[in-house]
Amino acid sequence: MGDISCSNGISSGNGVNGKSHSSQNGYRKSCWYEEEIEENLRWCFALNSILHTGASRYQDIALLDTKPFGKALVIDGKLQSAEVDEFIYHESLVHPAFLHHSSPKTVFIMGGGEGSTAREILRHKTVEKVVMCDIDEEVVTFCKAYLVVNREAFCDPRLEVIINDARAELEIGKECYDVIIGDLADPIEGGPCYKLYTKSFYEHTVKPRLNQGGIFITQAGPAGIFSHTEVFSCIYNTLRQVFKYVVPYSAHIPSFADTWGWVMVLYLTHSLSASDSPFMLSADELDTRIKQRIKGENRYLDGKTFSSASTLSKAVRKSLDSETHVYTEGAARFIYGHGSVHKQNQPKLIRNGLMEEAPTKSTK
Repeated sequence: MGDISCSNGISSGNGVNGKSHSSQNGYRKSCWYEEEIEENLRWCFALNSILHTGASRYQDIALLDTKPFGKALVIDGKLQSAEVDEFIYHESLVHPAFLHHSSPKTVFIMGGGEGSTAREILRHKTVEKVVMCDIDEEVVTFCKAYLVVNREAFCDPRLEVIINDARAELEIGKECYDVIIGDLADPIEGGPCYKLYTKSFYEHTVKPRLNQGGIFITQAGPAGIFSHTEVFSCIYNTLRQVFKYVVPYSAHIPSFADTWGWVMVLYLTHSLSASDSPFMLSADELDTRIKQRIKGENRYLDGKTFSSASTLSKAVRKSLDSETHVYTEGAARFIYGHGSVHKQNQPKLIRNGLMEEAPTKSTK
């Protein structure tokens, strides 16, 4: 998984829309990144260059310069973020929670080493303190060095970066937060993050660290018509066992080749009346809060977009309503793939049918 192939291929001359994209005499040289999404499904796109590959104690890391999506961060053979469309993911992850909170001031990010989540949070005028806790110092250092778009966020005095396991950090700390965000790697077998999607973690670690009226939001994996049963539906059902007010929503991420899901919850020590819902702000009310609270203009998310995102398709709604699986350490679900504990996912070059390691540069 996460292979990079450089090969010479003969083009038939029949390109997109009937136009030929081959070079002279129908002979074409190309370099491609290929990711195995499912056992019988692979997703690949052309590369300009391999900017960096390396491995930390926890994960394999690569930064690729892709033709369709710009710079792309790949961890454990899974594309995490691409320059052209990462704003869809990060605006969807951050802004719904902050807009539904009355006045978010303190924030804890689980993961988020890339810096994009912190960047979007720091656009909110009410925010006073952001703690970003990522287990992998190599990833944080790597992203600081290579992702220019987030350098301003890393330099913001409101941001504190802690290198630690997010679970351990929340358990030893005493501070409570207005918003806690799970910007974690996908739960893959052998990866470092799957325990942070469990019922016990949500109930005994996250919930006690939320202020009254606080909001927790987590990325929840693929949420497509066929892929949502991997982890999205059971993460949603697991959070329903811990919190009363739970909202799933989704958006299409082109570079992920799928629809992606998030689940947002509100922590209240008392129940609202049956006619009162904390997540029923109208599109116009959300737009008003966006203008009042956020510096700059969103590229993707506004009131109508969130209203659409939180209206899931009939098939997915029925599936989520009927989901009974609760995510625990002993009954975990994973998306397709393996972490570096089980398999080294370093991108490789394929030349003349022979596999070899891609050239690696040190992050230090």
